[in-house]
Amino acid sequence: MDYVEKELYRSVKGEQKLLSETSLHLLKAGGKRLRPVFVLLGGKFGTYDIERLKLVAVPLELIHSASLVHDDVIDNAETRRGKPTVKSKWDNRIAMYTGDYIYGKALEMTAGLSDPAIHRILAKAMVQMSIGEMEQIRDFFNTGQSVRNYLLRIRRKTALLIAVSCQLGALATRAPEHISSLLYTYGYNVGMAFQIQDDVLDLVGTEKQLGKPPGSDMKQGNITLPVLYALEEEQLREPLLKEISRVHHEEGRASASDAIGMIRQSQGIAKAEALADRYMKKALDALDQLPNIKTTKNLRDIAHFVVKRTH
Repeated sequence: MDYVEKELYRSVKGEQKLLSETSLHLLKAGGKRLRPVFVLLGGKFGTYDIERLKLVAVPLELIHSASLVHDDVIDNAETRRGKPTVKSKWDNRIAMYTGDYIYGKALEMTAGLSDPAIHRILAKAMVQMSIGEMEQIRDFFNTGQSVRNYLLRIRRKTALLIAVSCQLGALATRAPEHISSLLYTYGYNVGMAFQIQDDVLDLVGTEKQLGKPPGSDMKQGNITLPVLYALEEEQLREPLLKEISRVHHEEGRASASDAIGMIRQSQGIAKAEALADRYMKKALDALDQLPNIKTTKNLRDIAHFVVKRTH
């Protein structure tokens, strides 16, 4: 991972000084680097080759990072991981071009791989991510959306890129197809659990843990799973709808603390965590069918970390 981290920084350096600077600012803010970790672990099931795997690991983290820069513009976010966002340190236009530049750098790097299946899988995942982002914008402050809607959105926004990270690591090192397929299933379910837990943390975490104020999702109009579950409770529905409407109409100036308080008192958090646990169980079931090697244990540990983390 140290090697991948260095390659990540190296990949965004270019002749345009400002774009190199903004891209490095984003990457240096840190992150869990889950996607490259999954690529490297997936590669352990084939003929492990770090020089080949970096051509997948680095681009996948770049694609994820580019989507975050664009997200911060849409959400008008001032901080990410406790650091100023590109849009707040520079401006919206520079942030948008930074995201485009990082996407371009990701594609430039994958050009080193000749396997068309890898390019096809990656392109499809990027298309689905864009659709997921559009659906999120469409559903801002939509309290009438279904749980199914929410799950389809996070599948596109988050789970698919984690799934293909696991799958492409195996494909890049020519692991057997049934192994790459099981790794995809594992990654998909971990990705779903990861995003649900992320949405729970936004409501139960502290600003120090999150690197941003709690309730940021709601202030930006993103109605997440715990909120949808809380809205199903008859005695809470009307007061909670009223609070969400107030946050909406005060356009981010309003505090979401009253709404967060209601959700914390509801069964919304517990029900969302129970669904995350169900996805994790499916991920672990897929691992049970993989060879019993140290890498499989690593993947099991990561699945537990994803669902039980506090930031």
